[in-house]
Amino acid sequence: MPFSIRPYRRFPVQCAVTYNAGPFQGQGTVWNLSSAGWRLSGDLPMRPGETLSLTVTLPNEQCIEIPEAVVRWSRGQEFAVENLAIKPHTRTRLQHYVKRLAQESVESIL
Repeated sequence: MPFSIRPYRRFPVQCAVTYNAGPFQGQGTVWNLSSAGWRLSGDLPMRPGETLSLTVTLPNEQCIEIPEAVVRWSRGQEFAVENLAIKPHTRTRLQHYVKRLAQESVESIL
């Protein structure tokens, strides 16, 4: 896979995720996120190109549901996904959360 620069900045987090790939369900942890994707580890290994749905519980207790995402890379139990389908209301909530993380990141530098 050729090198490419991500169009969105990723922010470190640690939150619970449940993901479904067909009839299989996995549990894990999201380690970083952006408006477009997630890096996570879980008990159900995934391969690049596989599709799945996600339910992420953010640190503020808010749940974000992603009905369709695709695995972009994987290494053992760790993998990254790109959101393919997300409801407009959910996208807005996610963007608001990411914006708050960006603001907190800037404030911590000052």
